[in-house]
This record gives sequence, C-alpha cells and structure tokens, in this order.
Amino acid sequence: MNSYTEENYLKAIYHLSVNGVESVSTNSIAAAMNTKAASVTDMLKKLFEKKLINYARYQGVSLTSEGKTIAINIVRKHRLWEFFLVEKLNFKWDEVHNVAEELEHITSTELVDRLDKFLGYPKYDPHGDPIPDVNGCFNKSELKPISALLVNEGGIIMGVREHLPQFLQYLEKMKLTIGNHIRVMEVVDYDQSVLIQLNNQNTLSISRDVAQNILVTI
Repeated sequence: MNSYTEENYLKAIYHLSVNGVESVSTNSIAAAMNTKAASVTDMLKKLFEKKLINYARYQGVSLTSEGKTIAINIVRKHRLWEFFLVEKLNFKWDEVHNVAEELEHITSTELVDRLDKFLGYPKYDPHGDPIPDVNGCFNKSELKPISALLVNEGGIIMGVREHLPQFLQYLEKMKLTIGNHIRVMEVVDYDQSVLIQLNNQNTLSISRDVAQNILVTI
C-alpha cells in the first residue's frame, strides 16, 4: 500500500514526464507539488526504496515500470470520477478536479472497473484528456491548439491544456466548450490574438494565450 502523498508524487512525476521527458528534476516536482525541494528529496528516497522510481541525486527522476503502472491507474481513476461527476451528478467542468483528487485514491479495483462499465467505457474526461483503459492504454488522437491553425482552418474543440477553474469558467461563458466547432478567420499580427467563428455563426476574438490552451481536432 502506498500513502496518498506517495501516489500524488507518482502522478506528478508521470504528468511531468508524459511528453517524452526522460528524467524529471527535483525542482520541477517541488513546483508541481507546491512544496520545498528538501521535502521532495525525502519523498523520492522513500519511493526509490519501494522501487517505484529510478533516482540518483542531481540526475533527475523517472518512474519504474511498477511506478508508472500505479501512476496511470491513479490518472484513470481521477478522469473516470471527473466524467461521472459531470455526466451523472451535473457538476460543471470547473468544479470536479478537487473532488476527483480525493476519489482517485480509492483502492477498490472492482469499484473502478464497475464505474468504467457503468459510464460506458468513456475515452475522454470532461476536459478532453484521454482516459486510460483497464490495461493502461490511452486512446490517442491528434489534437492541435487553435494557435497552430491557419486562417480558414477549423476544427472541433476536444480538450484544454489549462484546467484552472477561472479559465474553464471563461470558456463556459464564451461557449468555447467541448464539441463546438470553430474556424480561424484572422490572426492579428500585433499581438497574435485570433478572430474565430463559432459554430458557423458568431465571431469572437480570443487572446494568444487562450488560443494556445484550447485543443481541437481537424
């Protein structure tokens, strides 16, 4: 059995390494966990002793096969619970993260597998992040940020990079939510803000930062 804190560290290391990073720095983990580097070092020693990470001081951290399996399982539970909270309990997508943070530590495999079946084996959570299946496999799709689209290119909103409640609330207000269609009408040279058409109707301007954090499928 691993403690909640140990599981949170494994999940943080996984997220920091998911884009092909071979080793994660202690400072990166400290920032992700909002704690001091010294506290991170102490925890890394414990995880190393449990053979859940590969760790050498000043050389970074990577997950062992067992550590990665545990981390992906935590991610699976987190995203399934987010889906359940939004689809079945009518939570908004900006309200579910903290609740799922608590529910992800439930240890019952049978409960999680039944939850997955009850929900119809969803492939993506309410933010468009892929949900790993029981074998830890993700359904991958080629998503692009709006900022990478050319003028007259369009796509369907499928996910977001930023999960802060304030950002999600902004997208909800602007109707820039999962499933809506957008088309790039203009990119302003001055500040790289983007004029988009939403669902072939209204046009609106979004900042470069917003455009970089909304993911679409072409």
